Amino acid sequence: MKAAIIRKFKRDNNLDYDASQIVVSGGGKQVIFNAMLATCNPGDEVVIPTPSWVSYADIVKFALAASRSLSPATSRLGFKLRPEDLEAAITPRTKWLFLNFPNNPTGAACSRAEMAAIAEVMLRHPNVWIMTDDIYEHLVYDDFQFCTIAEVEPRLYDRVLTMNGVSKAYAMTGWRLGFCAGPKDLISAVSNVNGQNGGGIATLTQAAATAALDGPQDLLKERAAIYKERRDFVLDRLSEVEGLRCHRPEGAFYIYPNISGLIGKTSKGGRKIETDVDFVMALVDEHHVATVQGAAYGMSPFFRISYATSMEKLGEGCARIAQFCKDMR
Repeated sequence: MKAAIIRKFKRDNNLDYDASQIVVSGGGKQVIFNAMLATCNPGDEVVIPTPSWVSYADIVKFALAASRSLSPATSRLGFKLRPEDLEAAITPRTKWLFLNFPNNPTGAACSRAEMAAIAEVMLRHPNVWIMTDDIYEHLVYDDFQFCTIAEVEPRLYDRVLTMNGVSKAYAMTGWRLGFCAGPKDLISAVSNVNGQNGGGIATLTQAAATAALDGPQDLLKERAAIYKERRDFVLDRLSEVEGLRCHRPEGAFYIYPNISGLIGKTSKGGRKIETDVDFVMALVDEHHVATVQGAAYGMSPFFRISYATSMEKLGEGCARIAQFCKDMR
């Protein structure tokens, strides 16, 4: 399994590792959990650009550290992490910076130039580790070129924990296998935690993941093309809905519409929409469409849509969302 992961990092990211620099865990979440438990102490801070995946802050809290939210530019600027904002967020207590591009929930991604600007900031803070969650690496659209910070700036190689897995790119969420690579001392610490909170990955799962990583990779572009079609389909329909404003995501399989134009209105079912929580609860109660409130990811008033489903279901879901918004008064 480790040999296949080493080959993957070289092939896809031009990063060289050996077996002592790899940890394999029961999914990407366990990788992050292990890394935080292995390195964080009370009083440490972890900088997390928001909106962000819901588990990051809770994992940091479990490790007795404090998360420091960092709001990126607004949706009109593509949810980009600005170097000046990152610089201002780092303190003497900062232990880690989390990066997740393409991002859950926004789908925003970092160009090479944007990643280099982030790297330039991090070079000025040699005591801060960087954890990059690259799980949506192969889900990018419109000829966007994915990059990861350890490859963009080799001087950061010894401070970066690069995390990935087979769940998203290879549609293997239920198999539960994630992995990370980094400097030997850090990996040794992560591996010590990993060995105590899990009994190893099932042999069958490792065989399947090895086959996925070493097998033909054409399916990745084919799958990305399908997701791009779904993204465009949803964007076309939601862009016509009064009160919604959508950023065009470069990757992942989410859309994160802004609902500020609907705040203060009342749904047909009589619910006053004062927050994005009100919006998603009324939407599921009145039209049976399940989405997630922006508040869960640290930025309101938004809601997250996943287009990881059939075109038929997406069409029906968009039609119900449109009707729900149209009926508001």
